[in-house]
Amino acid sequence: MKPIVTGYDPAKAAASDPGILLSSLGFPLSPQEIDRISPWRFRAPVPPDIAAQREGRTIDVDSVVEYCQSALEQRREILLIEGVGGVMAPLNLHRTMLDVMMALELPLILVTGSYRGAISHTLTALDSLFRRDLNVFATIVSESPGSAIALDDVVAAIGRFSEPVISLPRPRHSGGDPTAALGRLFDPQGRRTQSSSSPQK
Repeated sequence: MKPIVTGYDPAKAAASDPGILLSSLGFPLSPQEIDRISPWRFRAPVPPDIAAQREGRTIDVDSVVEYCQSALEQRREILLIEGVGGVMAPLNLHRTMLDVMMALELPLILVTGSYRGAISHTLTALDSLFRRDLNVFATIVSESPGSAIALDDVVAAIGRFSEPVISLPRPRHSGGDPTAALGRLFDPQGRRTQSSSSPQK
């Protein structure tokens, strides 16, 4: 689920983040289902605090946390909660996405790109998480299109400071499943596993 969404156009719900999530999970695309997985939706494709302000609304972070906790209590299988805008994305005048992470105290999967500057941005985000004793389950580096930096170089650089780091290349015509490593994040007992691109302990 993705509680907070910006850049949401109801007329293009199928192409939105909640629409793609519902399609991937095999759920129907309906207003009720979208509201169930993404209650806070805003039209402007800008940071969530600004998107909310443009609609004369505010995001109550405590309500977001309560919503997530309720979903966790009702889950039957693994539940992934997607953030919005990055670790330090402002949600209102005083609180950020990091406040939600700290309140929930869940294992975190940090997703980043391979664009120029990604290494510094990712290590800064990891430092913020580590300083608050949050559990970073894994870092996933999704290949950025047209990047001048090789995906493997980004993975190797981040891997010197945190592990595991999973490489997620863009699909190629040569076949293969670029998401196979993601399935190896969990084994049947729910223990963390290493991907082939991750530095070994």
